[in-house]
Amino acid sequence: MPRGKRIVIEKVIKDPVVSKLKTAKLSEMKAKRAQTERELHESIGDIVGHAKELYSQDKLEKDRLHGMGLFTLEEAYEELKKGGVPLSFRAFGGRVERRSVHSEKIGNKRLIPKPVIHDWIALANEFYTVKQAFNELKKYEKLNLRAFIGRIEKNSIPSLKIGTQRWVPKGTIEGLVHVCKNYYDVGDAVQQMTSKGIKIKRNAFERRLDRNRIPHEKIGGRRVIAKEVLEELVSKELALASRPKM
Repeated sequence: MPRGKRIVIEKVIKDPVVSKLKTAKLSEMKAKRAQTERELHESIGDIVGHAKELYSQDKLEKDRLHGMGLFTLEEAYEELKKGGVPLSFRAFGGRVERRSVHSEKIGNKRLIPKPVIHDWIALANEFYTVKQAFNELKKYEKLNLRAFIGRIEKNSIPSLKIGTQRWVPKGTIEGLVHVCKNYYDVGDAVQQMTSKGIKIKRNAFERRLDRNRIPHEKIGGRRVIAKEVLEELVSKELALASRPKM
């Protein structure tokens, strides 16, 4: 009888975090964002169109701008800070100058529509920048920035490009952190077994995964094994090894 069939893993892992991570669809994220951007465009168009109409009639008063939904640079930056977006005023001003932040010039004044700022705050609450996502994940996984960006480019970590910036869903990173805390990748699983005195080569372990003799999950192209499953496997391997040979 083949060696692997002598051990049957009984532990069944039902992990809602992993299920959510595996069923997340980039196409749905893109569709949702496209709808948001259409609504944003309409809202900005209404605000700016009304302001320009009043300006052309010399009826635009400076103290009415804020109430109409138009911020000066200083007001827009203060709104961002209140919303919890970590950015210096200099960096914010640079983005406005480079047009990566939408602004409108009405008369001799450059103004930023309120929906632009509120959308930015909403994005910062729901997404990480690539650097923020990397810094969060590397606390729990041995990772370098180049490898992380490679996973984003291959869509094993979903992301959205909005304007000039790429955003990574916080839910995805939180899910990957959960996996790091509760699962072993193949290399770590083999190392863990070896540390317990079980002699097994990586290719032999992977063959068991191929034949589904060890329950596992595939996330972003990588196979992972729940720690509870590996504990059962180690326990049964040690029990098998301790039996007297016939």
